[in-house]
Amino acid sequence: MSELRSQLADARAAARALAPFTRQAKDAALAAVAEALEAHAEEIVAQNAIDLAAATEQAASAAVLDRLTLSIERIRSIAEGLRSIIELDDPIGEVLDERTLPNGLSLQKIRVPLGVVGVIYEGRPNVTVDAAGLALKAGNSVLLRGSSIARHSNLALVQAMSEALDAAGLPSHTVQFVEPTRERAQEMMQARGGIDLLIPRGGNDLIQTVVRESIVPVIETGVGNCHVYVDRAADLQRALDILVNAKVQRPGVCNAAESFLVHRDVADAFVPKALAALAENGVEVRGDDAVRSYSDDVVAATDQDHRTEFLDLVISGRVVGSLDEAIDHINAYGTQHTEAIVTEDAEASRRFVEEVDAAAVMVNASTRFTDGGEFGMGAEIGISTQKLHARGPMALPELTTYKFVVHGTGQVRG
Repeated sequence: MSELRSQLADARAAARALAPFTRQAKDAALAAVAEALEAHAEEIVAQNAIDLAAATEQAASAAVLDRLTLSIERIRSIAEGLRSIIELDDPIGEVLDERTLPNGLSLQKIRVPLGVVGVIYEGRPNVTVDAAGLALKAGNSVLLRGSSIARHSNLALVQAMSEALDAAGLPSHTVQFVEPTRERAQEMMQARGGIDLLIPRGGNDLIQTVVRESIVPVIETGVGNCHVYVDRAADLQRALDILVNAKVQRPGVCNAAESFLVHRDVADAFVPKALAALAENGVEVRGDDAVRSYSDDVVAATDQDHRTEFLDLVISGRVVGSLDEAIDHINAYGTQHTEAIVTEDAEASRRFVEEVDAAAVMVNASTRFTDGGEFGMGAEIGISTQKLHARGPMALPELTTYKFVVHGTGQVRG
């Protein structure tokens, strides 16, 4: 039996064993995992340093290094994310629908775990813990295949979590580390019947590879070519604050803004200030001719630039002639993740909300708020940019399915 086949068998057994665990038992295990991460923080940071040294030697970008980095403070924050999951209601056993049929049968639609969840992701060690915590609370076992760039970090995190789960009396294979090789990823994508749901997290190439090659059901997540549109009726200081925050606060994440659009009626008043503020924060702007007319430092934007999730201090920009043009641009170039409008015009915001095709739409707020924690869901396992079976930040309910339970008194069908 191959290593992954053995892990799949263990994961299926763990998922079955988890089924009768109460909320109290799962919450106690999550608390134990949070404590274990903090107790092993120095060891985890030491392993992370090995990954960081190798990534630096390979000339990884600043954004990649930021996503990869674990500090004592970041580990504490990750542990707090687990504790926030404890506060959330357990979705398992929730009755979604209940009725008595004309033939006397009692019908219930009840939320249940998915079973075995697989996650294939890039160099983001926080995903290792977030995915494990959410999967556990929703009654699932999870297989975690991270990137080779974070191998030491992920292995240290999984070892700490597994020891804590075992000590708490949960199945020891509830959370498993999968070696970050191409072969293991391909095996996971072919493990139909072994894995119930596969979630890719990372750049577009990774996500599209999994969507294209997997025969396991996949939820497409995370690619965020997010826009900030500054309407003709915008409060321009508010617009400037939102744009800078959306791009600069953490540029290497999927809800960072990658493009801005400005209505031509306010371009003269807004664009020079926006370019100055972005430049002050080290952002390279790639703009159309109208944006370039305001500064020689703006690089000419290509069509591909308008389609790109930079995940870095780079942003594309365009001046548009109308709200319709802004919406058309976003629907053509966006990735259905998060889109923002800044406006004081209620009709403009209504149309933007209704006509922009995205999992999240912000009115007078930064795109950076599209996040499970910010939405009060606790940690998230990803942000779905598709429409089935989940959309937007995926937390506990999105890691479940349902079954129909029927109680009768001897009825037979004629």
